Formats: sequence, C-alpha cells, structure tokens
Amino acid sequence: MTTRVALVALVMAAWLALLAGVARHADAAAQVVVLFPSSRLMAHLPLGAAITGRSALSLTLRSDNAGLVADLYHAGAWLVLPAGLQGCIVGPGSASPRT
Repeated sequence: MTTRVALVALVMAAWLALLAGVARHADAAAQVVVLFPSSRLMAHLPLGAAITGRSALSLTLRSDNAGLVADLYHAGAWLVLPAGLQGCIVGPGSASPRT
C-alpha cells in the first residue's frame, strides 16, 4: 500500500511539473491559475492581467499580453499552471474530431 501511495504522489508531482513547464516555456495559455497567491503577488499583478476567478487557494488570470507567466513569477507567484487549454479531450459542447 505504501508503494502505491508513493507512486501516486510521484505521478501527481510529475504531472504538476509538466504543466508548470508547459506554462513557463510555451506561454500559450490565455488563462493561467496561480496556486496559493501571496499578498506580494496581489500587489504587483502584471499590467493587462485580468482576474477571472479567485478562491482562498488560487487565482485565475487572463491576459492577451505575451510573457504573462514570466511576469507572474517575477511578481512573486511560486506555481503557475495553464488554465482552459482544451488539449485532446473532447467534452460536451465541443466539436468532435471526426466531423
């Protein structure tokens, strides 16, 4: 059982690292989620960034400006993940790849 828990934790950590790497290096997401936003980050949000959602644990931002992820890290974010990327999963209301 301990091995299974360790494996699940490792897979989750690798998944978060992959998402963070994609957000940092591709800078393709128009929306991002910042986990555990600090008061420093809130005081130094990048120009052109709009808050589209907020909870006690996360902050969702949208911007048309390039470099949003780098600007957020510079402002004090410690983990920025892409939000709203469609990827390859077809959900309800989206176009089917077969059409």
